Amino acid sequence: MDDSTGDAPRRILITGATGGIGLVLSERLQGDYDVVMHGRTPRSPRQERELREADLTNFEAVLELMDGIDTVVHLAGSASPESTWDDVLGANIVGTRNVLEAAVDAGVRRVVFASSNHAMGMYDRLEQWPVYPHHLPRPDSLYGVSKALGETLGRFYFDQHGLSFIALRIGWMTDDPASADLDILHAMWLSEDDAVQVFRCAIEAPVDFGPYYAISDNPNRRWDLTNTMLDLGYRPKDSWADAAPGGEDVVPEGESVPDSWPEGS
Repeated sequence: MDDSTGDAPRRILITGATGGIGLVLSERLQGDYDVVMHGRTPRSPRQERELREADLTNFEAVLELMDGIDTVVHLAGSASPESTWDDVLGANIVGTRNVLEAAVDAGVRRVVFASSNHAMGMYDRLEQWPVYPHHLPRPDSLYGVSKALGETLGRFYFDQHGLSFIALRIGWMTDDPASADLDILHAMWLSEDDAVQVFRCAIEAPVDFGPYYAISDNPNRRWDLTNTMLDLGYRPKDSWADAAPGGEDVVPEGESVPDSWPEGS
């Protein structure tokens, strides 16, 4: 691990540490980093002791979380593609702005932002593949809009203030990819091991800004991982095909996506 502060590990703030990805990262990054956990309802004995609560719409409360922090892994917010405007306005938009502003005020080195495939999801609904990081944002929901806006806020705080900002467009993380039938979910599956790896890469990589897809090595994926691999050093180890009964049939140009996408995803 590259550590610019000498022998002391980087101090990492994970917002939303009680969510699915947050819990995995909190448990599996603590050996390499000094992990500060933020969230609402503790989900482990360690979180019972150490979890820090803060309303992310309250700037002063957010600023108090930043003491001594090297990198913020910002996961907190409404996570459903079916979120309403009221759901995302405070949690995802105001909260993200507050995290970025507080990070600048506190001298934080980097923010790793949990963006989403849904920031680009209209390409998927219309089956306009492949999708590359340089494509214009095209959200499929108000949740996707909030993630696209979070990426834009990150661009501003990088350009205006020099805050390093890495946006990971996360696919679909679960420990059981067979739990869903949709081909598009299989294609965007992100294993827990690969999730830990890509976030670790995002924390440490010697790049200052960029949007990067974060999915596993699925043979039917439609989203380009080239810059994630070259810039961040990510090497996905897992594949949905390894978990598929009898292997995976890859349909040329991808299987059709339901017109209702992303409903129920």
